[in-house]
Amino acid sequence: MSFILVDELKLNGLPSQFTGTCVVGDVMKETELIYDWNTVEYELTRNPANHPHDIWFDDETLRDGLQSPSARNPTIEQKLELLDYMEKLGIQKVDLGLPGAGPFHIEHIDAMLEHITSNDYKIRPGCAVRTLVGDIEPIVDLMAKHEIEIQASAFLGTSPIRQYSEGWTLEKLLSTMEKAVSFAVDNGIPVMFVTEDTTRSNPKDIITIYQRALDLGADRLAICDTCGHVAPNGVKKLLNFVDEEVIKDGGYQRNKIEINWHGHQDRGLGVINNLAAYEAGADCIHGTALGLGERAGNAPLDQTLVNLKLMGAIDNDLTLLNEYMQKAHEFTEVPLPRNYPVFGEDAFETGTGVHASAVIKAMKKGDHWLADRVYSGVPAGDFGMQQKIRIGHMAGRSNIIWWLEQRGYEVSDELVNHLFEVAKSQRRLMDDEEVVSAINAFK
Repeated sequence: MSFILVDELKLNGLPSQFTGTCVVGDVMKETELIYDWNTVEYELTRNPANHPHDIWFDDETLRDGLQSPSARNPTIEQKLELLDYMEKLGIQKVDLGLPGAGPFHIEHIDAMLEHITSNDYKIRPGCAVRTLVGDIEPIVDLMAKHEIEIQASAFLGTSPIRQYSEGWTLEKLLSTMEKAVSFAVDNGIPVMFVTEDTTRSNPKDIITIYQRALDLGADRLAICDTCGHVAPNGVKKLLNFVDEEVIKDGGYQRNKIEINWHGHQDRGLGVINNLAAYEAGADCIHGTALGLGERAGNAPLDQTLVNLKLMGAIDNDLTLLNEYMQKAHEFTEVPLPRNYPVFGEDAFETGTGVHASAVIKAMKKGDHWLADRVYSGVPAGDFGMQQKIRIGHMAGRSNIIWWLEQRGYEVSDELVNHLFEVAKSQRRLMDDEEVVSAINAFK
């Protein structure tokens, strides 16, 4: 627990968690500086006896993420570098691609499996497969070559709208699934059976298809919001339905079956739905770096990790998470918006005088904890970022003085006044090069 020397904080009238008055020289616990409304009548509870393992994450960047219309397929070397980051961040599972797409994809998957085994990585590999024996056959060969289990993520569309569009019947779906899952299980391949568009599927169909997959030996189920349709209440209702009516009513042991949640961003609900899935008891949450993926993208894995870390649900060291996001951005060439949460260029920058002044005062105390939180709901340092003070039309003199001091310039009233006038004439924040140019013009 850290402590802070504070001047005078009048806290009378606040809720019971945050009361009393601290005067000059008092030592105050950091937790007493922030009243956390998120925790009021809220508690994260998880009975380990009901789950096969702690909460895990499945990184879909190298498969689902590359379905983004804007994404470039990274080179093998770049994919290996992204795998290194996944391992260091403590991500448990990774989807390496779809071997049924052809030799080019198998070559990349083969190289990544070699990288995982030669480095003795803990991350568990998987491959997406259609419910076709031909898609699963390459996994048999890859498992034999690398002597490592490879999860087959066998997907099949189950919603009425998909069935109607394709001309499928439930009997056709069951027959297709049975052949594929049986082949995988008979060849020792662990199966995650994936129902596409689960969030718009008929409850009776969900029960019938999932229970048949479990009967055949699949021990992992993936519940998918393929079209980004569902809201948090629907996530919880659906996961509870699968828990009660598919697993328990079917006579299966809940702690022997891994429930996966796979969400999309079409309604902008990817992250909150991932959190809802965790609360509803999912064992593994899927996502992609920066929310890469088809249409509006998959649920962002990075933002999910950040939020679960701040909620106390996980304790992963995420200080390399920013580096991973920047590499994913660079290698896929998908734009990273400046205002993207946490990892966008603007996320921890401020040019507003009042805000910057508060951050600067915290910095001058030499207190990184305080500076990271006084005007930010996310502590930058925990995720490989840092607070930045900028100069622009909303800047105060404190912004300018701090900027100059941090770069070793001699501070004078004349220079500060000059930069203040220049800044006020701008229509946006000034780049560092523009500030330097203004300084040189003054000289």
